[in-house]
Amino acid sequence: MDLFIFSVIVLALTGSIIGVASGLLGIGGGFLMVPVQFWLLSTLGVDPTTAIRVSFGTSLAVVIPTALSSAWGHHCRHCVLVRHLALMAVPAFVGAVLGAILATHAPGKTLETLFGVIVLVAAGTMLVAKTPLHDQEISENKLLYVMWGLVFGVVSGLLGIGGGIVMIPVMTIILRFPMHQAIGTSAVVMLASSVGGVISYIVNGLGVYGLPPYSFGYVNGLQWLILVAASVPMAQIGVRASHALPAQRIKLVFIIVMAIVGLDMIGIFG
Repeated sequence: MDLFIFSVIVLALTGSIIGVASGLLGIGGGFLMVPVQFWLLSTLGVDPTTAIRVSFGTSLAVVIPTALSSAWGHHCRHCVLVRHLALMAVPAFVGAVLGAILATHAPGKTLETLFGVIVLVAAGTMLVAKTPLHDQEISENKLLYVMWGLVFGVVSGLLGIGGGIVMIPVMTIILRFPMHQAIGTSAVVMLASSVGGVISYIVNGLGVYGLPPYSFGYVNGLQWLILVAASVPMAQIGVRASHALPAQRIKLVFIIVMAIVGLDMIGIFG
C-alpha cells in the first residue's frame, strides 16, 4: 500500500476515535493524536525533534473544532458550568502560549518522556480517587480556578494536548465537580488553551528547516484536515454515549487508554 494512502487511513481512524473520546471523556484526544502523528512523521523521515513539535502543534489545532463540537453537545445538556469556566479560560489561554514557547525550545526526547509521565500520573490519580458524590458542594475558591486554569494551559501548550487528561482529575477531585459537569466544562476550557497554544506553535515554527509539506509553523495543514474531518462528527456520538453511561464506567475507559499511551511514550513497549 502506498505510504500516503496508509497515512490517510491511519489519521482518519485516529480522528474518529478522538472524536468519540472528546465527547465521551471531555478530552481533546491529544494523548492519542500525538503518538500517532509522531510515528507517521518519523516514518516519513522527519527529524524526531521536529516531528514531536509538529505533532503537538497539529494536535492542538485539531482540538479546537473537536472540542467546540463536544462543548456544544454538553452545553445543550446543561453540563457546562459557565461561572466557573469564566475564571479558567483566560489563564488557560495565557498558559498555553507560554507552554508552547517552552516546547519549541526543549529537546524532543525530553518532550516525549514528559508527555508519557504526565499521562501516567493523570491515569494513576484517576484510578485511586473516589468519584465525587452528586450532592457534594463544588468549590467556590476563585483563586483555585485561576491557578488551575493557568496550569491546564501550560500543560496543554507544552505537550500538545487539550488538557483534559489533567483537567478531569483536578475538576473531579480538587474542585469537586460531578463527572458529567467536569467533562462538559473541560471541553470549553480546552478551546481557550488550544487557541493560545496553536498561535504560539505557528509563530515559533515559522521558517524552521525540515518541516513536512503543507506546514504552517509547527502545525501541519494536511494532517489537521484529515483528523478534523473524521473527529468533529464523531464527537457528537461521544457526547450521547457519555450521558448514557455511568460515571464510573467512563472513568475506567479513561484510565485504561491513558495508561497504555503513557507507557508507550516513555518507551515501555519498544
